[in-house]
Amino acid sequence: MRPTPNIHIENREVEGERLELTNREAIYWLGPNITLRRCTVVLGVGGRQLVPMWGRLIDCTITAKREIVNEWFTSMRFEGCRFTGRFSGVGFGQRVGVDMWWEHGGIENCDFSEARLDECSFHGCDMRTIQLPKWPCFTIVDPIRHGRELLSVPWPGDFTPVFLEGEHRDREDTAAVTIYAPAEAKRSGATLEEFKAAVERFDFIVR
Repeated sequence: MRPTPNIHIENREVEGERLELTNREAIYWLGPNITLRRCTVVLGVGGRQLVPMWGRLIDCTITAKREIVNEWFTSMRFEGCRFTGRFSGVGFGQRVGVDMWWEHGGIENCDFSEARLDECSFHGCDMRTIQLPKWPCFTIVDPIRHGRELLSVPWPGDFTPVFLEGEHRDREDTAAVTIYAPAEAKRSGATLEEFKAAVERFDFIVR
């Protein structure tokens, strides 16, 4: 049985290149100490095959060739990047004290308008600098601050827009959460039309 190849992209600056992270028999280590400028990064692997450590991506295009699921990019810093493809359960920004290299994380001036985000979260960042996908995605901005208002009205199916208490309580640094309405309608046992009507009630929900 052949050993799994480990591909390390670390301790260097790369400019204007195309990086294909698509070998499903490999493990890709992003960092530590990388800077990618004006690069195209194609993600064709996820889970244990993709290990974001820490680094900066500046003016890059990040394309998910396959759906990226339950990945935390909160030790990476994205500046002026454009995202395309499908991302589910992915975290961006900076979670203070959580990730091993949390102090390197962050996100600003990035464009997700052509991406599909579902249950993706943004942390410790200014959402005014982030371009978000439109309906059928919707983004709850500053869910903790708006928590009481969100929970004061009924929601379709068994959907809960924010958790203010208990073990699943949303982090205080959660700047926004983006949800793909068709997927949430299926999970919650509701209709897309019900969700559209529900999110239209609030001006702090981007759609």
